[in-house]
Amino acid sequence: MSLTRPAHTQTDHPALPTPRVGVLLANLGTPDNYDYWSMRRYLGEFLSDRRVIDYSPWLWQPLLQLVILTKRPFTSGAAYKSIWNEDAGESPLMTITKAQTAKINAVLEERYGDTVMVDFCMRYGNPSTRSKVAEMTAAGCQKILFFPLYPQYAGATSATANDAFFAALGKEKWQPAARTVEPYFDRPDYIDALATSIENAYAKMDVRPDKLLCSYHGVPERYLKEGDPYHCQCQKTTRLLKERLGWDDSEIMTSFQSKFGPEEWLKPYTVEEVARQAKAGNTKIAVCAPAFSADCIETLEEINEEIRESFEHAGGKDFHYIPCLNDDDLHIKALSNVIEENLHGWISPSAAHR
Repeated sequence: MSLTRPAHTQTDHPALPTPRVGVLLANLGTPDNYDYWSMRRYLGEFLSDRRVIDYSPWLWQPLLQLVILTKRPFTSGAAYKSIWNEDAGESPLMTITKAQTAKINAVLEERYGDTVMVDFCMRYGNPSTRSKVAEMTAAGCQKILFFPLYPQYAGATSATANDAFFAALGKEKWQPAARTVEPYFDRPDYIDALATSIENAYAKMDVRPDKLLCSYHGVPERYLKEGDPYHCQCQKTTRLLKERLGWDDSEIMTSFQSKFGPEEWLKPYTVEEVARQAKAGNTKIAVCAPAFSADCIETLEEINEEIRESFEHAGGKDFHYIPCLNDDDLHIKALSNVIEENLHGWISPSAAHR
């Protein structure tokens, strides 16, 4: 980062970095470790978000602090331990997000040279959105494109990520111009990347599955009635995926996972649906997770362990989890295309990189 002092200013004027454009990728988050206190801090931040749990704090916080956070860190910590990247000392989500960021940075550097700064943040845990916005402004980013890595929009994912971004901007003395990226659930390049990953996975299987379940993270059913478009966008992703694959309706379906609390969530629930499929004679199934841009606790542990167990207990024979797109080249290309389109008017590819 180069520093310059404006020619027209007094000699004690602080040096200014060369203006740049920032691209800040955002994902849900991860605990720093799987021990009790790391898990409690992470879960406390996550479950205190009113976008995630919108019950009255007067009712919710005593239950959360006195009951849930005394027990859940142990069970969640055990789940994280079962998938932890011990070599890197971090969760798989962190490892994959770093890889995605590095590859996207390489693509954008090829297109724009060194005028774009690419980094990532987490809505919960570290690195925080606040810390990364501060780093970008200090590095001279006078414009920041904020990109929540959720294909489908939900208040509990995309909106709360944007909330944290806007709050971080509010702390800056010299506030950069800002844009946020809209959901990309129906983009042809995203759908093609998703379909290609499924085609590649099926090509490696000895026996073709009877059914593919597209398992999306669930939200309370009332969110749909309150205007959240998440359910509709999930359904459209599945429909577009089916059309791109050229499959029949009977070969693919939408389900929802990760139910939390007593109220009804979007249905069917994946954990129950896999058991129904097994009992109905569909003893060979595959599951993918189109709502997740990177494998995490909900895919590596919940789908590949808990949901698999439900299927096998009901008589299922062959269960295949198809990994998220992660840092696959087609996924990186699609995300980079989204970024380039959203940078339009701010910056253009240099002649040397066209």
